[in-house]
Amino acid sequence: MSTIDIETARRVAKLARIRVPDENLPQLAEQLSGILSFMEQLNEVDVTGIEPMTSVTPMRLKRRPDGVTDGNIQDRILKNAPDAREGFFAVPKVVE
Repeated sequence: MSTIDIETARRVAKLARIRVPDENLPQLAEQLSGILSFMEQLNEVDVTGIEPMTSVTPMRLKRRPDGVTDGNIQDRILKNAPDAREGFFAVPKVVE
């Protein structure tokens, strides 16, 4: 069984950018150790011959035809632009 010490818990919290007070580090280390032991239990399960699945119920995503359109709202989109010319967004030149 893997156990996580307080220093490792402190490092994990820092890497996750979570502020954990020093008095809560033992509890965090215990919880992380519990997660690791559960993962070790899952590794003991024999899954040979079992296909991976994305859902517990067989289902297919709804499909729609993939048709390219211009949306017919060019005027409404360009209305929000600070500078638009000839049907396009105008931007300042960046590379000289």
